[in-house]
Amino acid sequence: MSDPYPAHTASTARVKSSARRPDIVDKRNLFQRLIEFISPGVDSRDELIEALADAEHRELIAPESRMMLEGVIRMADMTAGDVMVAAPRMDHLDIDAPYDELLHLVIGTAHSRFPVYEGQRDNIIGILMAKDLLKLQRSPDLNLRTLLRPAVFVPESKGLNELLRDFRANRNHLAIVIDEFGNTAGLITIEDVLEEIVGEIEDEFDDKDGESSVYTLADGSHRVAGDAEISAVNESFGAQLPQDSFDTIGGLIAHELGRVPRRGEAVAMGGLLFSVMLTRGGAVRWFKVTRAPEPAVEPDDA
Repeated sequence: MSDPYPAHTASTARVKSSARRPDIVDKRNLFQRLIEFISPGVDSRDELIEALADAEHRELIAPESRMMLEGVIRMADMTAGDVMVAAPRMDHLDIDAPYDELLHLVIGTAHSRFPVYEGQRDNIIGILMAKDLLKLQRSPDLNLRTLLRPAVFVPESKGLNELLRDFRANRNHLAIVIDEFGNTAGLITIEDVLEEIVGEIEDEFDDKDGESSVYTLADGSHRVAGDAEISAVNESFGAQLPQDSFDTIGGLIAHELGRVPRRGEAVAMGGLLFSVMLTRGGAVRWFKVTRAPEPAVEPDDA
């Protein structure tokens, strides 16, 4: 005799089959827990992060996935003011500066985009792409103003989630952050936002497979990783920096200064001048290193 309810029987079989697979039930339980923890509450975010750690421990998600999810969760309460590069440490270009001066700054900082100001540094009139300077080299009579791209201004209170969405929608990679009075507070890039999710984004200067962490730049200066060994710096520059108490140049300079230096600060040590190019995670990522200028000799001393 044929089954009068074949569809019902097949459905029941699928349910029974799922019940025999505890891994599927576990995943559903984890998902339900995540949804429950997202609901507002004093400890909901901490509990959600603990759930992610538990999922990693049970090998339901990979460690890299857990880190990214945690980054997204923590980023929900962060604003542009939390991540921006403060105005005093911004690298600007003066619209009235000669070409050679502009080129020297672009090479020295190794950025791809620069705010351009006129008159006062707070008066930003546009953004210049570093690659556009090549057009000036080929056509010196070209007006620099014609190469500027519109500057995007955002308030310090703008959430990183919303800012990232705007970056993607407008295909823009840099924004000028302004305070409540309309003054320039700093700048923020799409890389700054993404690194809050995925961690530090390596670039072509990053140390890979044990390669040297000291690089020569086009202007003759050097770019040195903050975690470069002091012995490597001494060897590269013929210096005699102390190696007894610290292994890395970043640790030595932070100890000498009494704190982690900020971007744009410079510290002279052992005949070398260490200028901070980039900081990440409470540590210096890159220094620009040049020879420290010789002290002026007074006539009486001579």
